[in-house]
Amino acid sequence: MITVHHLENSRSQRVLWLLEELELPYRVIRHARDPRTLRAPAELLAVHPLGKAPVITDGGTVVAETGAIVAYLTDLAGARLVPGPGTEERRRYVYWSHYAEGSAMPPLLLKLVFVRLAPGSPWPLRPLVRRIADTVLRGFVDPDLRRHAAFWETELAGRPYFCGADFTAADILMSFPLEAFAARGTGAGPRVADWLARIHARPAYQRALQQGGPYAYA
Repeated sequence: MITVHHLENSRSQRVLWLLEELELPYRVIRHARDPRTLRAPAELLAVHPLGKAPVITDGGTVVAETGAIVAYLTDLAGARLVPGPGTEERRRYVYWSHYAEGSAMPPLLLKLVFVRLAPGSPWPLRPLVRRIADTVLRGFVDPDLRRHAAFWETELAGRPYFCGADFTAADILMSFPLEAFAARGTGAGPRVADWLARIHARPAYQRALQQGGPYAYA
């Protein structure tokens, strides 16, 4: 039995969704964030040395990092939701699987950090910290996010999913950055909005929400 250590409002929601799509049996252990820091709780350190989610256990095997978990689970399911080798769809699959965490998430994380910087600083310093944060957001983070958003719109112009005509696990990996982008007030373009509406309507996605509990980005 696969056990998913699931952190609320996190990337681990994608793991639950993938398991539902693959129809693999699993159980969920839910973990709540620290209400002040929003960080994962200390008990996750007993599962993996970094103490972060997502992380799964399968017997004596422990797998962390979303991309590694997706590779492990799709292999377990006989390469379901993975395009065949040697195809253009497979090349795109490899690209988007790496892009989701390697390129899409860093500016979104920076956005979250700088938005929270001033409210979390000592009140005498808040005006200065707010000016610094706003300067970084306007000059670096937001333009970078707009560039990524334009890229997504272009890539979805000629195909319904990121790899082509068929839904793949790469779409699952891309879901969290695009959901976070849309939810944080940046606004999604029409093709991204359509893609989000279609993935949210998938029965497996809805079942995963029931398993994981409240999710702010759906």
